[in-house]
Amino acid sequence: MIIHSSRVVSLAAVVAVVVFVHLAGAVGRAQIPIVPQSGEPKAAEQKPVEPKPEERADVISLDTSLVVVNVTVTDAQERFVTGLKASDFRLFEDRKPQRIASFTASEMPFAAAVIVDTSGSMESRMSLARAACTRFVEGIREGDVFAIYTFGGTKVKMLQDFGEIRTVNDALWDVRSEGMTPLYDAVLTAADALAARAERRRAILIVSDGADTSSRASLDQAMRRVIDAEISVYAVDLSDAALYRGGLRSPGADVLKALAVKSGGRFFRSPGGRELRDAFTQTVEELRNQYTLAYESTNEKNDGKWRAIEVNVKRMELSVRARQGYYARKDR
Repeated sequence: MIIHSSRVVSLAAVVAVVVFVHLAGAVGRAQIPIVPQSGEPKAAEQKPVEPKPEERADVISLDTSLVVVNVTVTDAQERFVTGLKASDFRLFEDRKPQRIASFTASEMPFAAAVIVDTSGSMESRMSLARAACTRFVEGIREGDVFAIYTFGGTKVKMLQDFGEIRTVNDALWDVRSEGMTPLYDAVLTAADALAARAERRRAILIVSDGADTSSRASLDQAMRRVIDAEISVYAVDLSDAALYRGGLRSPGADVLKALAVKSGGRFFRSPGGRELRDAFTQTVEELRNQYTLAYESTNEKNDGKWRAIEVNVKRMELSVRARQGYYARKDR
């Protein structure tokens, strides 16, 4: 590898800044990708997952309050819109404009946690859930990782740890549905696991048919953990379709929709068969076609309060979906 002297000087300067900031006792860590002079930005480094050797030279960890926002843009036919530039986006926090400090339009690896409801009411739907998981796994590409969890009774179990292997663990086919529904505990468990990942694009895929009935955690706790970890939730509601035909809504559906909307993900209402498999396929495609924006908030208060995020594009005919906000850090 040939390293130009100007790049060495520049890198040395940045490293000096890192040392100074660390010694100054700055708090809060985020990953800033240093974009090479040619080629696409590399995935950011963050323990415990080590970056690939070729990425190390272009990734430096700085102490900052960077806010990362993954954005999905679609047209009137719900097709993903690619080719946009940073200048096409406008970003606001609490209605105040923010400067986009980092912008990535290329495909980036994602980490996903699939959590499958195995409570008693899912007995007739387990075959659908298994088939959907298989469809999702078959669609991932090199660099993407996923894990599978089940939740039923009072327990959340990891059936398959994060990895790139494009097969579903046989244990999923042996699972039996029984007991109650610890949905919030499952979301919290998956969010904790994803928060430790290096990938900037993170998702939880929920397959469930009902409301939480046995969690120790609350909905607020689960929601906050999802928001803090910058995770998008994609929720598949498998509740009885007859409820919708009768003009009613499942209480669980409202919760799933809230998790999806607030986190910038997507809610799929009562799909079955091919529709269920397509929901998982669409999720993979969406994660591949997102834009990743980052900014440093102009609000320097560490008050722990909710801050609303709004993202839009100059082309009014396009639809934009992103997380609705985040909770600021709080001084102790």
